[in-house]
This record gives sequence, structure tokens and C-alpha cells, in this order.
Amino acid sequence: MAKRIDITDLNIHYGAFEAVSGVNLAVEPRSVTALIGPSGCGKSTVLRSLNRMIEVIPNARVDGKVLLDGQDIYGEDVDPVNVRRVIGMVFQRPNPFPTMSIYDNVIAGIKLEKRRSKKADNDDIVERSLRAANLWGEVKDRLGRPGAGLSGGQQQRLCIARAIAVEPQVVLMDEPCSALDPISTLAIEELITQLREEYTIVIVTHNMQQAARISDTTAFFNLSGAGKAGHLIEVGPTQRMFSNPEEKATEDYISGRFG
Repeated sequence: MAKRIDITDLNIHYGAFEAVSGVNLAVEPRSVTALIGPSGCGKSTVLRSLNRMIEVIPNARVDGKVLLDGQDIYGEDVDPVNVRRVIGMVFQRPNPFPTMSIYDNVIAGIKLEKRRSKKADNDDIVERSLRAANLWGEVKDRLGRPGAGLSGGQQQRLCIARAIAVEPQVVLMDEPCSALDPISTLAIEELITQLREEYTIVIVTHNMQQAARISDTTAFFNLSGAGKAGHLIEVGPTQRMFSNPEEKATEDYISGRFG
């Protein structure tokens, strides 16, 4: 079941530097929320805070609350490994495990959880995940070959298959198309549109047309100046954000006047 995310008074520091300040944002289940804004405004920082990946960065500190269906994912009794199982992540550059086959890449998360599963069960997981990632038809006859041997777009879809194999409720995507050609980008966008039927998706993108095409909600982040913290300026339904934003800074960014 897809989950709702509620972010309240989120502040993120790297050591003494405040990277993000005062973010309040609700992410609806079974929807695509796009985080947009100029470089350095905290989009990816906020994204990584949503499954505690931010904690792998030295001296990073998160204040405020991130609730997943009412549970604080930063609660003292919450294991970040469990958080990352429920809230999966797809990174900017495709990162299949280079020494693993396509098959083993898909079930890597299952093995990491030390789940005991029969080969027949794993076969089902691999096929289901690759079908969900629109990749099955292209790789079903070469599952034993290295995942790193696929094209860039195929590798990114393989990474999406790996993320959803463990059956998360939320999928985070950090500029998943920035390293891809236009045809592969279109394939990923079509895939995201299909995945929203089952998952809550939050995507960081610099591509305004992409945000307009695939997202239900758009959140615009900006900086008040060099060396200042990033802020959430405006959030709303994507169609309204692109046609009639409430803030001038949003309009200026979307229309290409800066950023």
C-alpha cells in the first residue's frame, strides 16, 4: 500500500552550514511529486532526508519531522535500514552492481535482507520486477549476463527494478534521466507514469518539461542568496504551478529567467 509522507519544520545542516530551512510539505500516496529549483537549493538534500540516506554524509544533521503514514522515520526506535526498505531510492547515474548479473542485480536487496527464498520465488520476483520496470522483454533471454553490459537507459530501468523488488511503498528518484538520451528519458517517464498507480514517487528534476509531463504536484525550492539555506517557496498542483504560480520567483524560474 502506497504511503503518505508529511514533512514538518525540516531543517538540514552539514556541520555548521544550514543547507535547508523550514520545509513543510505533504506528499500524497500514489502520486508523483516533483522537486524543482536551481542548483544548490536543497532539492536532493531534502530527497535524501526522506529515507535517511542523508545520514551517510559526515556531519549531516536533520531537525524536524518526517512522518510516513504518521510514524516519525527519525524516531529513536526506528532502524534506518528498515526505512530504506520501505522508501527506495534511484540515483542520478545508473548504478547496477558491475560484477552481478541482471538477475542478481534485481534480487540484491532481497539477499541483503537475508530473506530465505526458493529459486522459484526469486525467479518470480525477478520477472515481476523487470516487467514492472518495462525491461523484461529486452533482457529475459540474457538474465545471466552482467547488468553493467546494458545501455544507460536499460541500466536505469534495471536499478528501478532492483528498487521495487523489495516491495517498497515509496520510491525516491534523484534526477533519474539526467545522464540519459531523449529516447531513454521518454522510457523512464512512461515507466514513472505507470508506477504511480502503485507507489508514492518523489522526483528531483532540473527538466521543467519533465516535471510538467509526469508530476501531479510540484514543489519549487530556491535560495535567498549565495551561502544561504534553501527554502520551499511554493507547492501546488503541477498544472497550476506551471500556468498560474502564486510567487513571482516561481514564475521567473519556470519561465527560464534564472536557474
